[in-house]
Parts: sequence; structure tokens; C-alpha cells
Amino acid sequence: MSTIPTTSAAELEFQRWMKERVSHFEWFAEKMLPQTGIGAKRLVGAMRYSLLGGGKRIRPLLCYAAGAVSGAPEEVLDRAALALEMIHSYSLVHDDMPSMDNDTLRRGRATTHVRYGEAMAMLAGDALQTEAFTVLSSPSVPPEAAQRLVQTLARAAGVWGMCGGQALDLEMVGQKPGAAELSRMQAMKTGAMIMAAVLMGAQSGIWTALGDQAKAGLAAYADALGVAFQVVDDILDCTQDTMTLGKTAGKDAKDDKPTWVSLLGLDGAKARAKALEEDAEKALQLLAADPAVPAGAEARLREIALYVVRRTH
Repeated sequence: MSTIPTTSAAELEFQRWMKERVSHFEWFAEKMLPQTGIGAKRLVGAMRYSLLGGGKRIRPLLCYAAGAVSGAPEEVLDRAALALEMIHSYSLVHDDMPSMDNDTLRRGRATTHVRYGEAMAMLAGDALQTEAFTVLSSPSVPPEAAQRLVQTLARAAGVWGMCGGQALDLEMVGQKPGAAELSRMQAMKTGAMIMAAVLMGAQSGIWTALGDQAKAGLAAYADALGVAFQVVDDILDCTQDTMTLGKTAGKDAKDDKPTWVSLLGLDGAKARAKALEEDAEKALQLLAADPAVPAGAEARLREIALYVVRRTH
């Protein structure tokens, strides 16, 4: 007789926290985005469609969780989280366009260029990118924190991060890169923004109070999680259906794109994800051992890592 898996009190508490944080983020994002009755209405509509269309909100969650490490105020965390998701949303809009991945489905509905046309989708992505830095440069963000946050986000989104990684991804289509090359590309394309989310959460508080060990632990955690996120994405792309994923399943193989599954096989990719989960845990132990870090401040980061690696969609 089979048994029904039980959910622990800690897991339930994490689920409540995640639901509350996502709800709070959605409220703040809706409030801060341009309203549909103002200015270029179709452009604003495309921006809101792109950003408010759901998603797991992993980057905002990481930002909020990392804020506990440095005692970050919620107002600054809200702005950092929104800026991160604006950049992420813009990247998805452009990534889905015919000149890139040419995808028609995102988060279970039509992609922005299908809904609003290619020109308006491109402009919506451009506008979300610039709005991200407007959000961070608010007078409500202390100048020193604002400078640090802007620098972290800009570097993660640019040629040394997400954009550079996307360029490498396009160049690898039909190629057979090794593990080092694939890791480098994905660390830039996906991992850089995961790294930014963790660092910006901590940078929203008293960053200078953290010791070198705490900062090294945060970076090592984010590095492991960024690769793990992409490994799991590669696994899900070939094991789940389109309805479950909310985007076109099997597209990587169809487009002859290198993935961890194509490089290591399905079992090898799963083993890689498990090893990265262990690396993230070791990094959190390093973080927690720093006297500058409040006791238990790393707990949510640990729970997010487990959620990312063990997700099914």
C-alpha cells in the first residue's frame, strides 16, 4: 500500500513565506509599472503583459532571502527585486523573438511578440531594461547602496553576463561544447542574474558589515545555484510536456542546442544537479560561520536552493 508524502512544518512555513513574498512583489511591481492609461498605451500594455504574466519569481525571492544576511530594509529590497525582474523579463521578451529562439509560448500563454507584434515587443524589452535603473536610482535608496546595486545589475546584464552568455548560446547551436564551455556560457546567460539577485539582496543592507567569508559564501552559493537552475531546466525540457512547463517542451533538442542532458545524458545531468545542490549547501555553511551573519539568516537561501533543484516545472 502506497503512502502519501507528508509535508513538514518547515516546508509549509517556507511555502507560506514564498507565497507572501511573491504576492508582495506582485503588488509592488503592479504599483511601480507605468499604468495603461498613460503615455504610449500599447507599449505600456506590452511591458505590463511581459512582467506581470506570472513566473516563479526566483530572482526576487533570492533577493528578499539574501536581504536577511545584511538586515536590508524592505523598501530597498523591493526596488532591487523589481529591477532584477525587469531585466529578466526584458531578456525573455527578446529571447523569444524570431531572431533568437523564435518561441510562441511563455508561462502558458502567447509570447509578447505574438501578442503585441515584434516591434512593440522589442520596445517593451528596451523600456523594461531602462526602467530597471530608474527604479534603483530612487531617492529612497541610499546613494552608496544605489551605486553598488546599479553596478552589480549592469554588469550581470551586459556583455560579461546575460547578454554575452546569450551571444555564446547562439554561437553554440549545432556545436558540441565540452563541460567547461557549457558551464561558462550558462554561468553568463543564466548564472550572472542569479548571482546578481543574491548579491543585490545583501547589498541592499549593510554590505560593508559583512566579512570576506560571508561575501565568499554568498558568491559560491549563487554560483552553484545558477548552474543548478540551468541543469534542471535542461532536464525538464526533455522530461516534461508543454502544458506542465508553460513553454514549448523539447525545443532545445529540436533546435540542436547543447544542454547538460545532451552532454552528460539524463542520469548524468541529474547527478550534476545533486552535486550542485551539495555545493550550495557547503557555501551556506561557510556563510553561516561568519560572525557578521545573524544566526539562521541563511535559512531561506537553503530552502530556495532545494526548491530550485527539486522543482518539476
